[in-house]
Amino acid sequence: MSEWASLATEQPNQVSTAIDELSTLEMLVLINREDAKVAAAVGCLLPNVAEAVDLVTTALREGGRLFYLGAGSSGRLGILDAAECPPTFGTDPGMVQSLIAGGPEAVFRAVEGAEDDPANGALDLDAREAGPGDAVIGIAASGVTPYVFGGIARAREVGCGTILVTCSDSPKVREAKADVEVVLDVGAEVIAGSTRMKSGTATKMVLNMISTGAMIGLGKTYGNLMVDLMPTNKKLVDRSHRILHDLAGLDRGQAARQLEAAGGRLKVALVMALAGIEAEAAAAMLKREHGSVKRAVAATDGGSAA
Repeated sequence: MSEWASLATEQPNQVSTAIDELSTLEMLVLINREDAKVAAAVGCLLPNVAEAVDLVTTALREGGRLFYLGAGSSGRLGILDAAECPPTFGTDPGMVQSLIAGGPEAVFRAVEGAEDDPANGALDLDAREAGPGDAVIGIAASGVTPYVFGGIARAREVGCGTILVTCSDSPKVREAKADVEVVLDVGAEVIAGSTRMKSGTATKMVLNMISTGAMIGLGKTYGNLMVDLMPTNKKLVDRSHRILHDLAGLDRGQAARQLEAAGGRLKVALVMALAGIEAEAAAAMLKREHGSVKRAVAATDGGSAA
């Protein structure tokens, strides 16, 4: 009991001791003020997050995979981030994966005790054949989740790069010896122990930074535009046309024809338009330049990166 009572995420918040006596608006103002502290807490750890981004970028660039590993709310945040990578950045679904204690059933309903056995985290990584070249991000808001720490230990054993994201600096965090530690100090939760609140918000911010930073490093964007997408619905078709207009000066008809010639691949269409080359040559140049549109265009004879 004393071990759990000492965790940062279990501490009572003195600001919210009478939250059940407040009006609805007063309650929301209090929660909002506490939430406002989250960005500053993340800001204090940006050097650590940068290390995590570089580790993940290197792993993915060299053909490795990224695994999120968590339980409960932390596991669901990993699932959310992993699920958003394919539609946002055009990644293969196998590139960024997420494991949650208790398996798929635990996404919607808590699986009692699933997080309490460290062997489960190790077994789940073994089932995905995690190994050298892969990166594993353990997410444990409380800093003591056995499932996560068992997974981190196995990841280290098999040669994965390891990152730990937590909101409680427990002894287990230091014992884990992850390559990168992101220990966020968000303060006590408005509702004691409810880590889906400030801890969850901080965790999502960090996961967003890591995955987005890595994807930018992999050439998935051109400036701040998402160019590595497949136009699979009307919104994405329109976005592709607008990007081709803004970057290459094509009107809607020209953009549609260029996309068709590129097999629906926006990055290929961009290199074709900006460098004045055919689809096959554009795709080859992108491959040579590790997916960067700017470098691919600059590397061609008539092209110039906009």
